[in-house]
Amino acid sequence: MNTPDIEASAVVSVDGLIMASALPADVEEDRVSAMSAAMLSLGERIANELKRGQLDQVFVRGEDGYVILMAIGEEAVLTALAQSRAKLGLVFLDMRRTANELINLV
Repeated sequence: MNTPDIEASAVVSVDGLIMASALPADVEEDRVSAMSAAMLSLGERIANELKRGQLDQVFVRGEDGYVILMAIGEEAVLTALAQSRAKLGLVFLDMRRTANELINLV
């Protein structure tokens, strides 16, 4: 991903296994990968239950920044950490492009 506002990212299987990671060294990749897969699954279920259509992304905002989850086809999740002052439109665009490029690889 090319957006400077993205601080870290990972590709995770829908089973919660890490496939690729550029997460900070102090982050437990296994925990983050399991939580990412669970959050995306829960987001898909609630979007379906509330008739909101196909899930595009799960967005978590904390005081120190954002965690954004986006599906990569049916098999994986792209997780990104963005700065609190990030230009979210550019972050979403970059994540969508990356997810589309990765669809055939996962």
